[in-house]
Amino acid sequence: MNRMLISAAHKSSGKTMVSIGLCAAFKARGHLVQPFKKGPDYIDPMWLSLAAGEPCRNLDLYLMDEGDVVATYANNSSALDLVEGNKGLYDGLSLDGSNSNAALAKLLDLPVFLVIDARGMTRGIAPLILGYQAFDKDIQIAGVILNKLGGSRHEAKLREVIEHYTDVPVVGAIQYDERLSIIERHLGLMPSNESIAAAAKIKQIGEAIADQVDLDRMLALSQKMPLKAPLTATITPLPMGERVRIGIARDRAFGFYYADDLDALEAAGAILVPFDALNDSYLPDVDGLYIGGGFPEACAIELEANTVLRAEIRQALADGLPAYAECGGLMYLSRSITYEGRTYEMVGAIPGDVVMHAKPVGRGYVHLQEDEAHPWPRPSITVNTIKAHEFHYSSLENLPPGMKYAYHVERGCGITGKRDGLIINNLLASYTHLRTIGSCYWATRFVAFVRRQMKQRTIETTLPNERAL
Repeated sequence: MNRMLISAAHKSSGKTMVSIGLCAAFKARGHLVQPFKKGPDYIDPMWLSLAAGEPCRNLDLYLMDEGDVVATYANNSSALDLVEGNKGLYDGLSLDGSNSNAALAKLLDLPVFLVIDARGMTRGIAPLILGYQAFDKDIQIAGVILNKLGGSRHEAKLREVIEHYTDVPVVGAIQYDERLSIIERHLGLMPSNESIAAAAKIKQIGEAIADQVDLDRMLALSQKMPLKAPLTATITPLPMGERVRIGIARDRAFGFYYADDLDALEAAGAILVPFDALNDSYLPDVDGLYIGGGFPEACAIELEANTVLRAEIRQALADGLPAYAECGGLMYLSRSITYEGRTYEMVGAIPGDVVMHAKPVGRGYVHLQEDEAHPWPRPSITVNTIKAHEFHYSSLENLPPGMKYAYHVERGCGITGKRDGLIINNLLASYTHLRTIGSCYWATRFVAFVRRQMKQRTIETTLPNERAL
């Protein structure tokens, strides 16, 4: 089999474009490509999933322990695994590099292909490569991909320098081409679910990569024996029960979902029923609701225009429909979103108003302590600190006093800076993004909560009929 880590010397070197192109190029050759992304990212995995035709899996050495990372990788591995790193090869939160891309490469025995933004570089590229080799001898830098080149002469000079001073092969040389870029927004690339031309863009990038990268050489340099999944105990923290139908917003406004979370929801007994918050007039027949993150502010005109669905969701939540909303979902369920000088009406289930800002309000890893008010059933396993993450340029304002929250925020911002997880009837809405990994079983708990509320509604409907008899 083949496996590889696509990394870089620093962020914005073009590794995402290269990774998308490699997935598309290898797929076009008939390879079964499984993409992975390091870190708590949603947008890059959406592009990688579309390019490879397989759901991208996230690997995060901060949120996951090493056993979880190896198990997630090994259980989803394919004939050709491509892992896209985040930031630079040796970058990470810890001084010892324990959650860096390099640490992931060592843990999973991944040959590294270093994407180098070569603009303005000639002889200076040699000490850069030599330094990356010398910094950690356990890292296998299998090859370099030169990116954003200024022409054939520039490429020839760089190849000559690298061949003379290093033993690292140049496996690709990509000329600068503005057409290969993807529009960026405040959280990174524009999500692929917002771009009707995403498939055409991926095809264009894939063809450019196939022309300028030696795919056969990369395959020869990335051959490895398969990794075996660790023997970890299967823990079922809550009992299974009858299946429940959970509506999930899947459209241009809401697309931030982890493949592992969706798998976990289904494994816990959920039938996921997609709906389009932009175009559907009515909710499907569901027992619960899940609205993940995304960019509702970018689709605010259409969301506001869909008055019938907004009214139905507002009434359903007021009537006690169990629901979970993260970040973009929280924004949609608020009274309004103010963005670029205009205010748009939203669902109104949350008595507060969202305001977009030019700079991040909360961005990065989050530590939460669960409050006793948390509505979902608790597993027997107790977790002192829930590790998660947040990405938001908005704040929720004008909330009335006395609101009930599910979490105390130890690290991060949340809704108030100290609290997150608004509880309104059977709705839990937060800026925090959770992952069903390690000891955080949010998907299982939410399904159990939906099931419990469904049974309660059945009892409440049955009792009056029995009294009448």
